[in-house]
Amino acid sequence: MRIILKFSGSVYNLMRQSGYHPHETEREKDGESSFVRRLGSADYPRFHVYVSRGTEEVIINLHLDQKKPIYKGTSAHSGEYDGELVEREAERIKQMSA
Repeated sequence: MRIILKFSGSVYNLMRQSGYHPHETEREKDGESSFVRRLGSADYPRFHVYVSRGTEEVIINLHLDQKKPIYKGTSAHSGEYDGELVEREAERIKQMSA
């Protein structure tokens, strides 16, 4: 799910206040930062976002990782890009940015 916010503050502070932690990925080379928020004590399931900054906005691509990728060296996973949980999380992030 894509979220576009009018936000001029620190992306890192917004994501930390929303309960997310930095997560290194190859996409950082493309100007996107990656963050995750676990739903429990295990690594999965977790919310995963890729964040990029426009001139006057922040673009957040949100999905729910259900489990770890099966094959080493691939990014394929059981991810959900919509649904009730993802929609509620998107609304929560929007409220944190207000």
